Amino acid sequence: MRIFLGIDGGQSSTTALIGDETGRVIGAGRAGPCNHAAASEGRRKFIAAITDSVRGAAASAGLSEPLMFEAACLGLSGGPDDKEALAKETIRAERYLITHDAHIALAGATGGEPGIIVIAGTGSIAFGRNAAGVTARAGGWGYIFGDEGGAFDLVRQALRAILRNEEGWGPPTALREALLEAVFENTAGASSANRLLHLFYTGEYPRDRVAGWAKLVDQAARAGDTVARDILGSAAQALATLTAAVRWQLFEPSKQVKVCYSGGVFGSEPLLERFRMLVELEEGNQVSAPKHNPAEGALLEAYRNTAAKVNLR
Repeated sequence: MRIFLGIDGGQSSTTALIGDETGRVIGAGRAGPCNHAAASEGRRKFIAAITDSVRGAAASAGLSEPLMFEAACLGLSGGPDDKEALAKETIRAERYLITHDAHIALAGATGGEPGIIVIAGTGSIAFGRNAAGVTARAGGWGYIFGDEGGAFDLVRQALRAILRNEEGWGPPTALREALLEAVFENTAGASSANRLLHLFYTGEYPRDRVAGWAKLVDQAARAGDTVARDILGSAAQALATLTAAVRWQLFEPSKQVKVCYSGGVFGSEPLLERFRMLVELEEGNQVSAPKHNPAEGALLEAYRNTAAKVNLR
């Protein structure tokens, strides 16, 4: 039996799927993150995440090791540049496709068809591919220089709004009490947002932890807070702008284009609905939820790499 492998290697976890030659997913495994491979400790964790996730998928499929795959596709957070050689040393396959996570997210979202994926998790990026196989991206430049509309950016904008109010040049917002209470557990322990600002600059509060409070912006907006609504609206506008930038690079005007969304930020209904409205103002755009998850997208790309045409099941 010919077997195929798809891996979604992310910042929080790694998922491996094994499929047979008919497109049936026969095994799945999960392990830790594999987003860093530069230092010796990072390489060790990368190899462990890949090995453990594949081993788990093989066990659930009832397959014995060592395994030889017809094709393997790995979509890796941070890109493949410092990980490709390690991946090929760890996995045995006739063909490899080592790529970035936005690539497999798009493949999964559209079922391998042309289109655009907009990802808004901790950060943000838009990535697309047209019928000729040409790809383009916009965003994804990290939390210092980009990631507009991502979860970290939502919290950053909330804190900026709180600071402006405390300094007398911004309107009051319910975000102040919500954020201080969430971080300090009670506002009595935090006299000002300035203290919160300095706390967020410390190593105890990496961007993923800060991004976890993005849901407070959505909650405040739903409760009617004008500042929170404006933050969500600006985030939706930024994500729609990334979409337009990718579309302009890849597709003719009025061309029918499927635009999919992915990531926790789109769990905000007000943000999603404004994003949908803004994107669909462009003639031809159709916004929809992803058809498959990124790990399934990686498996689809493994099949595609051998010209096999299958439907996942």
